[in-house]
Amino acid sequence: MELLLPLTVVIPLAAAFIIPVASLLGAKRGWPIGEIVALLAATALLIVSFATFASDIPITTWIGEYKAGSELLGLTGRPVPAQVAGEGGAALPGGVVVDQVVPNTAGDVAGIQPGDAITGWKVAEEGESRAFQPLGTMNELRRANAMLEPGTRVLLRVQRDGQTLEIGIRGGKSVVGIAMVCDGLTRLLLLVIAVVSFAAILFSLSYMRTYTQVHLYYSPLMLLIAGMCGIVVSGDLFNIYVFLEVAAVASFALVGFGVESEELEASFKYLVLSAVASGFILLGIGIVYNLRGTLNLAQIAEFTQFAERNDAMWLAMAFFLAGFGLKAAMVPFHAWLPDAHPSAPAPVSAMLSGVLIKASGVYVLARLVFNVMGASTAVAYTLMTMGMLSMVVGVFLAVGQWDFKRLLAYHSISQMGYVVLALGVGVEVLARQREMTVQWQSVAFLAIFGGLFHLANHAAFKSLLFLSSGSVVHRTGTRNLKELGGLRGRMPWTSLFARIGSLSISGVPPFNGFFSKLLIVIAVVWAGHWVLGALTVLVSFMTLLSFTKVQRYLIEGDLPVRLHNVRESPAPMLLAMGVLAVLCLGLGLLLPLYGGVLLKPATNHLMQLAGYAKSVLGG
Repeated sequence: MELLLPLTVVIPLAAAFIIPVASLLGAKRGWPIGEIVALLAATALLIVSFATFASDIPITTWIGEYKAGSELLGLTGRPVPAQVAGEGGAALPGGVVVDQVVPNTAGDVAGIQPGDAITGWKVAEEGESRAFQPLGTMNELRRANAMLEPGTRVLLRVQRDGQTLEIGIRGGKSVVGIAMVCDGLTRLLLLVIAVVSFAAILFSLSYMRTYTQVHLYYSPLMLLIAGMCGIVVSGDLFNIYVFLEVAAVASFALVGFGVESEELEASFKYLVLSAVASGFILLGIGIVYNLRGTLNLAQIAEFTQFAERNDAMWLAMAFFLAGFGLKAAMVPFHAWLPDAHPSAPAPVSAMLSGVLIKASGVYVLARLVFNVMGASTAVAYTLMTMGMLSMVVGVFLAVGQWDFKRLLAYHSISQMGYVVLALGVGVEVLARQREMTVQWQSVAFLAIFGGLFHLANHAAFKSLLFLSSGSVVHRTGTRNLKELGGLRGRMPWTSLFARIGSLSISGVPPFNGFFSKLLIVIAVVWAGHWVLGALTVLVSFMTLLSFTKVQRYLIEGDLPVRLHNVRESPAPMLLAMGVLAVLCLGLGLLLPLYGGVLLKPATNHLMQLAGYAKSVLGG
């Protein structure tokens, strides 16, 4: 069962390398072997994602050897200059005064106490023949320690109450395998990725036949899926960053796949801003590594439980908010999305909006804020501000659009604002309540639950809407709403699915969007933010107004003369939209049946601020 988690990355990654060869072999006989491989890989990923819920797999799968880290990782201290003490004026060497002794995976740092002054160190095995090395900063000791073999005993010379002590601790570089984490949040995101990916690939079987060089399409699409799965299952910042770049590079190619001027311009803009985001994230990772000596999320979380945040840690968090906020297209970091999503092929737009901005942006932010860095009011208010700005700015920019796909793109910004706002409220409640009563625990739970519920719902209805727009463009050749109308008679199934998606995103009962928005509004008001609650309702009304226009100019009205010969889209495209349409209805009505399996575990894992490190590392 431990192989299930690695398979979520291996399956799409292997398919990405197999598809080009399979496509070349199939091209000689006219067989769509590459497309078959892509569909089989998406089906296998869907099965594995469901299996993670049904199987009793460990929360952590280690790739490589895992050993407890050096006890030196548990020490924090500040340098002190040399001092003169005693009647004889003997000089005391400078060193590091220990501020905190933080328990880590190796247990307590035996013998070291806060207030101790560490003035020198040496390898214990070298005995008396080797003099103690002077010590200036804790980082100096850590760098030297990192050159030693794991398990090496390090002898520290310590000044305590006028006495000189020699204390041995476990040193040497930390040998930590690659951690793949499978908690409730991971399972939820994997399932969302798998469902949307399957629908997008099924839709692509017919849709992409209008493009040339189709055999070049499925390989980067599978790389995109592998990158997103890798982000979700990774338990350390380094591998999250690697998979972020894998997904980003694949998405650049997919956005510009049509190689027209619009597509290439959008792809280049997306590339530049994504590079800026990656730069912010890399700066944050560098600061964290310098402060903590590790990039493993659980070890960072364990350290953060005991150590106070300093200015450098706040700076790292600011870089993460900017970088991952840009990846999630949160206002004011949203400039790339309105061009990238409309320019890409429809199934790619569904992937970008349905899952990529969640996996590479919102998911990582949630993991860092709740489980690693810990809840704080400053971060909470930042998330709430970004969420509300995204909701309001996104919806008002969407109302005036006549390009169907650009309208949907702006609504992606607005709808993800709901998710970030809800998570921000959850963080704020957890951060400002020192003694959590049952009432405040319920408020935090409801906010986080509503945010994750809307995340899953948005994946369903926004993917459906982008696929519906692709079906319309596939048959009519335009996405301008002023040039459309009356499609309910010529394209009844596409019109039905577009209507379902429109009602879902507008929050009309009994569709899924209504229930998640209702939970978010209740949580926001219950937390005492009446103004934010009123704005949330206003944004929902504006969304309904926007999609009333869509239905009026797309589905209703008179059919233009040039569209009299338009016919319905092929079966694979209708089947892909049908799957998502069923989800739009079922996710709302069947919430009592699946909520305890899909959403409640994910919510509980985010609420356990101090439990992530323990559940991943054990002990």
